[in-house]
Amino acid sequence: MPERSRIAIVTGGSRGLGRNTVNALARTGVDSIVTFHSNRDEADATVREVETAGAKAVALQLDVAHAGRFPAFVDQVKAALSEHWGRESFDFLVNNAGTSHFGKIGDVTEADFDDIVAVQLKGAFFLTQALLPLIADGGRIVNLSSGLARFATPGFAAYAMMKGGIEVFTRYLAKELGARGITANTVAPGAIETDFAGGMVRDNPQMNKGVADATALGRAGVPDDVGPMIAGLLGDANRWVNAQRIEVSGGAYL
Repeated sequence: MPERSRIAIVTGGSRGLGRNTVNALARTGVDSIVTFHSNRDEADATVREVETAGAKAVALQLDVAHAGRFPAFVDQVKAALSEHWGRESFDFLVNNAGTSHFGKIGDVTEADFDDIVAVQLKGAFFLTQALLPLIADGGRIVNLSSGLARFATPGFAAYAMMKGGIEVFTRYLAKELGARGITANTVAPGAIETDFAGGMVRDNPQMNKGVADATALGRAGVPDDVGPMIAGLLGDANRWVNAQRIEVSGGAYL
């Protein structure tokens, strides 16, 4: 009897680090349910990339800022699992979806703050809660944080606060889900050359140089520094890694 496919749900999987993670997983034989916010074309392109790598992917629309829509999303996940894999569960959840925010503490409005909470903190909490019944025993959860939760860069206080909350949430997940054999870890990327924050690191030479100068390995990160690391963390060789914060920053701000 053939071994069943392993399946990951990767939120925000149609772009940036999420897309890189989906493709890295595909190269290890892991299938994916890819969520996207609004760009169906990019999501479809990601699915084609996965198929080229010899794995399977399905794209589902999801706005993590609206927790009230999560029950309907769970129904879509159940239908996709049944239709495409003949299963009622999936193996890995990667909470990657998010948006950037820049604003000095004195300039952040209450509306700004509420929006950040909805996407970065509330969304990850309640989406994980909604999907817990579908995660297979022995599965894995990876939550994306940020190097900004360790080192302080003016203008990112509100964003970094949410990522700090995610790191605490991860430890509690590990504790509460241990009886099911489910691990939970945090991956905290440093500054990466993507379109995140309007391509701030990728497209701004001054910013890029500043990051490189503050990094032990002497450059800013690229998506291929992170996606394969997450795929490796989800592999069998890392089954005993649990409740950890793993920073992937090349040694930034040491």
